[in-house]
Amino acid sequence: MIESVANVATDRPERYLKQLVSHLGNTIDAEQSEDGHTGTLIFSSGACELSAEPGTLRLTARAQDAERLAAVEDVVARHLVRFGEKDALVVRWSEAAQV
Repeated sequence: MIESVANVATDRPERYLKQLVSHLGNTIDAEQSEDGHTGTLIFSSGACELSAEPGTLRLTARAQDAERLAAVEDVVARHLVRFGEKDALVVRWSEAAQV
């Protein structure tokens, strides 16, 4: 299992977490914690954990190989950038640990 991480600067991390879970939840397994601070997106190619922290939405993508990981990163980043167009959100993935 490999993973990557992106810390997206935003004043509204909970809003974007909820929007990602709600929108993507129409086509994949997605859930959000009751407090709204964490969420999970389960794709056929891998998964992405979401965490709303002060001033940051932390994304942790995981998959079996680099190709699947890139697919998870692409879907999550494209949707988040589109949702946050007015806030000019930027998603930069960096390699994390081998799990």
